[in-house]
Amino acid sequence: MADSHRRMRAVAVIAFFVLSLFAGRLVQLQGIDATAYAATAAAEQLRTVTVPATRGTITDVNGVVLATTVDAVNVTANPSLVTDPYAVAVALDPFLPEDTMTLQDRLSADSSFSYVSREVSPATWTKVQQLRLPGIFGEATSKRVYPQGNLAANIVGFVGFDGHGLGGYEASLDSLLAGRDGHASYVATASGQQIPTSDGSSDQPVAGADVQLTIDSDIQFMAEQAIAAKVRESNAESGSVVVMDPRTGRILAMATYPRFNPARAENAPEADRGNRVVSEIYEPGSTSKVMTMAAALEAGAITPNTKITVPSVLYRDNEAFYDHDPHGRLQLTATGVLAESSNMGAMLIAERLGQEPLYRALKRFGIAEPSGLDFPGESPGLLPNVAAWRPTNFATIAFGQGLSLNALQATSVFGTIANDGIRVEPVLVDGTVNEEGSLEPADPPQQHRVVSAQTATTLRHMMETVVSENGTAPMAQIPGYRVAGKTGTAERVDASCGCYRGYTASFIGFAPADDPALVVSVALQAPVNGHYGGELGGPVFKRVMSFALQSQGIPPTGSHPPRMKLTW
Repeated sequence: MADSHRRMRAVAVIAFFVLSLFAGRLVQLQGIDATAYAATAAAEQLRTVTVPATRGTITDVNGVVLATTVDAVNVTANPSLVTDPYAVAVALDPFLPEDTMTLQDRLSADSSFSYVSREVSPATWTKVQQLRLPGIFGEATSKRVYPQGNLAANIVGFVGFDGHGLGGYEASLDSLLAGRDGHASYVATASGQQIPTSDGSSDQPVAGADVQLTIDSDIQFMAEQAIAAKVRESNAESGSVVVMDPRTGRILAMATYPRFNPARAENAPEADRGNRVVSEIYEPGSTSKVMTMAAALEAGAITPNTKITVPSVLYRDNEAFYDHDPHGRLQLTATGVLAESSNMGAMLIAERLGQEPLYRALKRFGIAEPSGLDFPGESPGLLPNVAAWRPTNFATIAFGQGLSLNALQATSVFGTIANDGIRVEPVLVDGTVNEEGSLEPADPPQQHRVVSAQTATTLRHMMETVVSENGTAPMAQIPGYRVAGKTGTAERVDASCGCYRGYTASFIGFAPADDPALVVSVALQAPVNGHYGGELGGPVFKRVMSFALQSQGIPPTGSHPPRMKLTW
């Protein structure tokens, strides 16, 4: 009996001891360490997400939206909560752009997070939500869209999956357009769902600035259509058109073909995603003779009526030089040399001027110098230092071979002549739009005088003969308007062989010639069906310039060009 009581007392003591341990632990959990454990639990459930800033809009000069941002949702998953990836993939397939196998792979990832589909519309996300699929979540984001399709794509550029710019002004103005992202913190369930009643904190995003370009969408559209048609017709490698106001440097259109779709930039070849107008350099050929003439006129080495005897062949440093079409001895004026685009005539005029003065003139016109546009991927071109010129270099540079420039620089040269000899740096960005909707203009472009107003006026009169029936570009004539310009048919450097192969065909001009309001340049690279600048570039110039003059409400001046002697 006594043993029985001793055993019962021992069991009771042991039980009391065990219970006291549980009680102590309970006190510790609920009292002493409650704050620490609560903090740990909250930290395990705390979620911090980025709240993306709304990216700024890019518009044309009239407010036409070229790039903007809309709300979107990234469909995400916690694959560890998806028990049957294939069945879930089949359910999602009708609503998402990815195929079933791609969806299945993403839902089978060995992780707790996976992107299933990016940047779907809110309407699509609503349909996905209605499926009530375990492990499928939504992440608020935004999507860059281009309402005008590929219009001006090579100017506007494109963005990457992270929403930041990768090309064009989307890239170079990224810090301005992007704004500043915000952040939000909240407590979530183990499955990732936000607890509605939980406390959270947030850092509000700051929207990016809106940017207004100088581009006129209507003129841009016409320029793109015209150059695309001519590239296809001539089976050229590429082509470009630039429309510029020479008085302000503002670019109304900058078209290049082939183009790309900025919403699907990853599908386009890298070469098509850039902007050939500023990145592709080429030897200009006879359009460069305008600079040779300007320098010679400025120095007093020639007048429009200076007599130039052009032989059938010229030899310099034991190398023979000819004109594009064989001929006997010609008696041309300096104006006639320009009208007929005589290479040998340009050489003889340059020799009246001298190497150093020609080199300095080319540099003043901006050759082998940044254009001032500050556009990504721009190449300044090439001009050998005059100290390295041999007689053959001097000869070819005089008529536009042996130096290189981009299409924007070529346009700027003619803009300088059109603007009474003052070069205005080209402009593509009008300014930014503030919160009140008012335009804050960009800094005015730099400008400097290249030649005198008298030289520019004289040269414009000479250039009108190029578009006459006796010149190389009568197809560039525009009824009712005086037009001045210059053709270019240059041998083209082929990088694949490091040799001359094929041609660059170009025409650049302005109108009205006696009061220039617009400059239009056209260039085609490696055309197969034809290669002369007048026959290929002239019609494109006429089409684009005619439309631009009407679109801008620029009337004819009603005056007549002066009579210029071409021969003697």
